[in-house]
Amino acid sequence: MKAILMTATGQPEVLKYQDIEEPEITEATQIKVKLQAAGVNPVDTKIRRNGVFYEKALPAVLGCDGAGIVVEAGAKASQFKAGDKVWFCHGGLGREQGNYAEYTVVDQRWVSLMPETFSFSEAAAAPLVLITAWGALFDRGGLQAGQTVLIHAGAGGVGHVAIQLAKQKGARVITTVSSTQKAEFVKSLGADEVIIYTQNGFTDAVSDLSGGKGADLVFDTVGSAVFKESIAVTAHFGRLVTLLDPGELNLGEARMRNLLIGFELMLTPILRDLPEARDKHVEILDQCAKWADKGLIKLHVSKQLSLQEATEAHKLIEAGHTSGKVVLSV
Repeated sequence: MKAILMTATGQPEVLKYQDIEEPEITEATQIKVKLQAAGVNPVDTKIRRNGVFYEKALPAVLGCDGAGIVVEAGAKASQFKAGDKVWFCHGGLGREQGNYAEYTVVDQRWVSLMPETFSFSEAAAAPLVLITAWGALFDRGGLQAGQTVLIHAGAGGVGHVAIQLAKQKGARVITTVSSTQKAEFVKSLGADEVIIYTQNGFTDAVSDLSGGKGADLVFDTVGSAVFKESIAVTAHFGRLVTLLDPGELNLGEARMRNLLIGFELMLTPILRDLPEARDKHVEILDQCAKWADKGLIKLHVSKQLSLQEATEAHKLIEAGHTSGKVVLSV
């Protein structure tokens, strides 16, 4: 079968379009999926630059997110049958095969039926960002109806679904974006207040919009500088959740505010082999599929490329400021 192989650690050019052996079912609970699309996430580019998570794993097929059609089910894989359309977050970290390929084999436990209203491209773009946003907002952030949440980079992959999940909870959403075009985009997703941070930053605007109180929850999807600035706009006794390492910081003000600081890395259950936590990932996809089919969640694919164009997809991600998601059609 055709696949994209990461042949070494380095620039996007280390990704090669090649023939590799087609995977086959080896365990009774596995299913074989003919992939139709693969999501491209920032973690893919970081793995390509810095190396996979497992020793002697190269060459490797990247891509955590996939969507496709079940073509075969193992003897004990009773949850799915040939012809089912599925989505999942599995592989691509250097141990199991990722989804930049024509076929994959995955245990049925980690798979969910994709939304009937989603295209394969939309479905492939969604699992990692939905699970990440859910974990940050609800599990780490404890977001409740009526609270105010500040979501940084609301037009991005994680940000644009976080806005929609927060609205499903009944929260008031403030978000930051870099342009008027992105401001219109996030408003269409339900954001209540939008701050174009490239004009005057975001701290004064958040203070004004919250009556000086700050946001009950701040969700940082950007990194150290934004995390540091966000402390002052998180309400006393509020929560600040980040996806990234904030680095060396003076946390004196966070302590004075009695903040709960949380980290969200949705890959932890996969990397640390925590099956019960991975079950929660599937539950999240099941619930999000129901919301998607009711028109309550949309997934924005800003760029759809062919499998052969994986190098270009990585360059787009690394250039930054991409709205929504980049997807490879298989």
